[in-house]
Amino acid sequence: MKLLSTCAAAAALALLASAGAASAQDVSVTANVAVASDYVFRGISQTDEGAAVQGGVDLTVGSFYAGVWASNVDFLDNTDAEIDVYGGYRGEAAGFAYDVGVVTYLYAPGANQDYDYVELKAAASRAVGPATFGAAVYFSPDFFGLDDEATYLEFNAAYAVPQVSGLTLTSAVGKQWLSTTDDYVTWNVGGTYAFAGTPLALDVRYHDNDYDLSAAPITDGRIVATLKAVF
Repeated sequence: MKLLSTCAAAAALALLASAGAASAQDVSVTANVAVASDYVFRGISQTDEGAAVQGGVDLTVGSFYAGVWASNVDFLDNTDAEIDVYGGYRGEAAGFAYDVGVVTYLYAPGANQDYDYVELKAAASRAVGPATFGAAVYFSPDFFGLDDEATYLEFNAAYAVPQVSGLTLTSAVGKQWLSTTDDYVTWNVGGTYAFAGTPLALDVRYHDNDYDLSAAPITDGRIVATLKAVF
C-alpha cells in the first residue's frame, strides 16, 4: 500500500508540473462544498447517521486529473475526518468514456493506521440518448480495518429527464468482496436537480444493502439529502 501511495503522490506531482507547461485552455480548477444529512459510502453510514460537511478541489490538465476531498466521519472513536487524494486519466474509445486512476483514503487524527488504504479504479460508461450506462471496479491490496484484499464492482445508470430541465435520475448496484468481514451487496436510487443559473444542486437518494449486521443501525436503509455547490 505504501508503494501505491507513493505512486499516487508522484502522479499528482507530475500532473501539477505539467499544468505549468499546458495552455490555459487545457487546465481547469474547480472547487466543491456540500452539506449532507448523512455520509453514506457503499451503503454504510460513515458519520454514525449524523450530518456531514464536505469539500474538495479538482485540477484537470487535458485528460489527466487530480484532486483532494474531505468529510467529517464518526466511527465511535477519535477519528474525525476522512481525506481522499486521487488522480487518474479520462478518455474515450469506441464510443465509451473511460476513467482509470488511484484513490488514497486517509483518516485523521490517524490513531488507527489500519483505517488508511488505497484503491485502484477502472470505470467505463456509454451514453444512449438521454441515458448513460456504466460500470466501475475498485481493488485494494490492503483495505480498511481488518480486511486485506478487497474488490468492489458497481453497475450504474443515469437518465437526464427531457421534460424537467436540470433533473437527472440515477441508480447503482454494487458488490463489495472482503477478505475477512462479510461480503455484501449495496444499491441506491435517487435524483439530482441542478438549479439553473446557480452553482447549486440538490441530490435526494435512498441507500440500502444486504449487510447482515442488525445490531448496527449504520447499515440500515436510509434517505440522504445533499446540497452541493461547484465553483
